[in-house]
Amino acid sequence: MKPIGPLMWEHRLIEKMLQVVESEAVRIEASGEANPVFIDTAVDFIRVYADRTHHGKEEDILFRELKKKRLTPEHARIMDELIQEHVYSRQTVGKLVAAKDRYVTGDQAAVPEIVALLKELATFYPRHIVKEDKPFFHECQRYFSDAELEEMLEEFWEFDRKMIHEKYEKLVESLTGEKAFKRGRAL
Repeated sequence: MKPIGPLMWEHRLIEKMLQVVESEAVRIEASGEANPVFIDTAVDFIRVYADRTHHGKEEDILFRELKKKRLTPEHARIMDELIQEHVYSRQTVGKLVAAKDRYVTGDQAAVPEIVALLKELATFYPRHIVKEDKPFFHECQRYFSDAELEEMLEEFWEFDRKMIHEKYEKLVESLTGEKAFKRGRAL
């Protein structure tokens, strides 16, 4: 297995969760009522699973190692874009938390902002994932020897041992009614 395998598995779980987020945005828009518990759950998933666990492996391991290589200008540009997109997602989630907090204190004017931010996240992540999955991850493997790829994969597994995949897989299963994938390696 190559290091992109775990990253792509994580993308599939993130995509499922963002489908639930999009459905919730539509429900809120129709009803005019936000569900603060759902928003907290979605924020927790994005911050811990998508950002810290997934983006953590990308930024702290893959991108760190890619920065040591002589990348083509195109790959360097895409990596920089991906890093900026990670920053953008963190900022968007922060705005969502602020809008939810205003809603909880009685500010009904926060509802359209909550809807817009949920929809933005649901639209943003699939585009971001396609950029990583299709051209970037596959092509960037060529910068590494088989031994380097194996070492990176081992570092991914070690990184994951510190994370709580099971919690978020069960969360998505409970929200979607679908069984999450089986991981390729026991954690």
